Amino acid sequence: MKQDKASLPGIFPAALVLSLIILAVRLFTLQVVQGAELSQKAEQNRIKVQVLPATRGVIYDQRGEILARNTPQGREYPLKAAAAHVIGYVGEADETELTAFTVDLGATIGKMGVEREEDKVLRGSNGGIVVETDSAGEPIRELSRNEPIPGEDLHLFLDKDLQAAVFAALAEKKGAVVATTPEGQVLALASSPSFDPNVLSRQSSPVDSQQEEIKQILSDSDQPMFNRAIGGQYPPASTFKIVTGTAGLETGKISAQEEIEDTGEIKIGKFRFGNWYFDQYGKKEGMVNMVKAFQRSNDIYFYRVGERLGITQLAAWAKAFGLGEPTNIALKGEAQGLVPDAEWKEKVQNESWYLGDTYITAIGQGNLQTTPIQVNQMAAVIASGGQLCRPELVNQGQNSECQQVPIKPETLKVVREGMKQACQTGGTGWPLFNFRVKNEGLIKRVDGIDFFHEASDSADAVRVPVACKTGTAEYGDPEDKTHAWFTVFAPVQNPEIVVTVILEGAGQGSDEAAPVAKKVLETWFNHQK
Repeated sequence: MKQDKASLPGIFPAALVLSLIILAVRLFTLQVVQGAELSQKAEQNRIKVQVLPATRGVIYDQRGEILARNTPQGREYPLKAAAAHVIGYVGEADETELTAFTVDLGATIGKMGVEREEDKVLRGSNGGIVVETDSAGEPIRELSRNEPIPGEDLHLFLDKDLQAAVFAALAEKKGAVVATTPEGQVLALASSPSFDPNVLSRQSSPVDSQQEEIKQILSDSDQPMFNRAIGGQYPPASTFKIVTGTAGLETGKISAQEEIEDTGEIKIGKFRFGNWYFDQYGKKEGMVNMVKAFQRSNDIYFYRVGERLGITQLAAWAKAFGLGEPTNIALKGEAQGLVPDAEWKEKVQNESWYLGDTYITAIGQGNLQTTPIQVNQMAAVIASGGQLCRPELVNQGQNSECQQVPIKPETLKVVREGMKQACQTGGTGWPLFNFRVKNEGLIKRVDGIDFFHEASDSADAVRVPVACKTGTAEYGDPEDKTHAWFTVFAPVQNPEIVVTVILEGAGQGSDEAAPVAKKVLETWFNHQK
């Protein structure tokens, strides 16, 4: 025990020496090894950089009406769901968007629609202030300032009133409507079902109820965020007869005057190809020329024209009308569509091409796939006198990008007349028969060709001649449901507007899609000066 006590005093000097060594090493590390780094951190604590966010540009329609603006709570969209797919919304940039948009994490960027495609123009450039702070973090003085550059305002070709009317006409049915000028200026573009972009664009943390709304939008099986107008792919059905008829006339495979007998059906071996009128009512149309074929949407006539053309020429003309390729509208998510031919079928399905394939393609069925905006562009080729124009959303003070499709004036005249007859008594587009609007402004510019003001009309009624094509697309539904198509332009001689409607699984194009198009046309012509 005495030896243990005697050894204790020797322990304390050793511990003291060890503590001094540790302290020295720590001081050396802080002052020498980490000195520069800690000094920099201290300076950073003293110098603060504050971001001055740039004001995002306002989006206007063609009349100066606001489509997207800034508020203290974030971006606001007055049309809500009616224009969600075309205007889009903004949100915080995630890690996958930093490089593409050249922004920092958390910056506000366009996530969809025009907001996304024109983000760089709308966003502007943030500024900043460098300030010196005291130990408590309070600012002492401003060292430098860089003012933000506000984003530019955008003016679109969209018409706010028309856009609202288009969405209302869809009445929450699955489908889409596209309305353009013949030269490609997009007047309205809507997809249904839709969503409220205001819900997704709130910059502050949403409350529980708002988070539930966001969750419902993102998880909805009806895909409200899917833009059917540019991304939905459907058989174009009888709207495609615009291509088949034009191709037949341009190649000389048939003349406008030549008649083909409507036999009600064509049989090839065990396969049967019927005319819709014969299948539904057991009736035949007799001898049919091109104009009557368009008027009555006669399948037998277009089967025979397709047979004469062959799939190679038919497919080539489909592509000349812009089918099988994106229109290159400035919106993300556009589908390409499909124009099938013998080479495609051999490669994809490992099968040969048969005459029956040509028949069904000639009337817009089979593997042919189009988007609503492509069908609208196809109709606009006839309306514009043969111009294939890229759909344009932003008014940049210049004409749309257009290319001339090699169609002779006499061909355009015949196809236009056939489409005109389709929307007159005896045609398939019955909701547009004797289409009239009440607008004194139109009466003042009646020229005897585009508009008709008849004595039997009321004082403020004008008849507007229209040219249309119906379509009823089979798509293999187990309940034999069909997509309803309708495409129309008006007035016939000097068209101002081209409207295309698709309603998924809705039924006949004339019964379901045509009334929607009629409402769109009424809105357009009723507020024209």
